[in-house]
Amino acid sequence: MRYSTQVKPISYLKANAAELLAQLAEDRRPLVITQNGEAKAVLQDVASFEQQQEALALLKVLALGSAQVESGRTKPARAVVETLRRRLAPEE
Repeated sequence: MRYSTQVKPISYLKANAAELLAQLAEDRRPLVITQNGEAKAVLQDVASFEQQQEALALLKVLALGSAQVESGRTKPARAVVETLRRRLAPEE
């Protein structure tokens, strides 16, 4: 995605906030806001932000898992299943 087509000065944001918010919700493309000719912020719709946060969380989980594998902190799947069955089994 090219962000160069989605760049607006802060003055445009101030004058057209409602229109920009509607466009963000419809297009789901982030908008770069500039101040004095420099990029200062990125504006995006809530749904895209939430999706991005979920993707980042998943990547963190995958990175933690990879680190555990590299450090040898693994168990055979059969042993894990057995442990879970014991924990979930009703007590007699």
